[in-house]
Amino acid sequence: MAKLSGRVAVVTGASKGIGAGIAVELAKEGASVVVNYASDGKQAEAVVERIKAEGGSAKAVRADLSKPAEARQLIGATVSEYGKIDILVNNAGVYEFRPLPDINETHFNRMFDLNVKGLLFATQAAANAFGERGGSIINISSVASLSAGPATSVYSASKAAVDSLTRTLAAELGPKKILVNSILPGPVETEGAQSLAEWDDFRARLTPLTPLGRVGQPRDIATVVSFLASDDAGWITGQVIPVAGGLRL
Repeated sequence: MAKLSGRVAVVTGASKGIGAGIAVELAKEGASVVVNYASDGKQAEAVVERIKAEGGSAKAVRADLSKPAEARQLIGATVSEYGKIDILVNNAGVYEFRPLPDINETHFNRMFDLNVKGLLFATQAAANAFGERGGSIINISSVASLSAGPATSVYSASKAAVDSLTRTLAAELGPKKILVNSILPGPVETEGAQSLAEWDDFRARLTPLTPLGRVGQPRDIATVVSFLASDDAGWITGQVIPVAGGLRL
C-alpha cells in the first residue's frame, strides 16, 4: 500500500515548479491532492490531469495566499471536497532580489505578504481543520535563510521567518499531534529559475560548491516532503532541513 493512501493534502503554489513536483509525488504515494494556484489555472489543471492520468485524485483550487481570507477558503474548499485535510505543504512563495538602495515597501510587502503572512494563515486554518487526529505541515523555506547573499535581504529575511515559525508552531501544535517542519531547498531547476537572466551564471557558480555536482530538480524536494508527510516521520517535528545536495553554505 502507498504510504499516503487515504490522506488528503493541500499543496499551495502547485501549478508549476517545486509545488507541481510535490503534488505529483504525494498523489503517487496515494494522497488526494488539492493543487492550489493564484493565477495560472491552465497550468494547475495540467498538473491535475497528469495526476489523474497516473491513477491519482486531484482538484485545482484558486486562492491568493497573500490574503488571509482566501487562505481560509482554500482549506474550507478542501474539507468540502474531500471531507478532511491531513497534510499542508506551504510552498507558495515569491522571490525578488534587490540591493538595499532599491528596496521599497512594495518589494517588502510582496515578499512578506505571501512568504510569511500567507503561510501563517494557511497554517492556522489547517490546524483548526485537522482536529483531534492531528496532521503534518511542511513549509518550503530556502537555504537563503541560513546564508544570505548580496541583494537578498528581504527574501532571506522572509525565509528566516518561515524557519522561526516552523520551530515555534511545532512546539505549540505538538500536543495536538500536528507536526511542523521546514525544508530548505538549494538551487532547483524550475521554470521560474530558468527564466532568470542570471540563472546560467548562478548554476555555474553554485554547482562546484555542491558535493553531488548538480543543481536540484523538483522531485529532489518532493520525495523529502512525501517522507515528512508519512507515518515514517512521525517522530520528527520542529526541524529545519536543508535539501541542497550538500551545498557548502
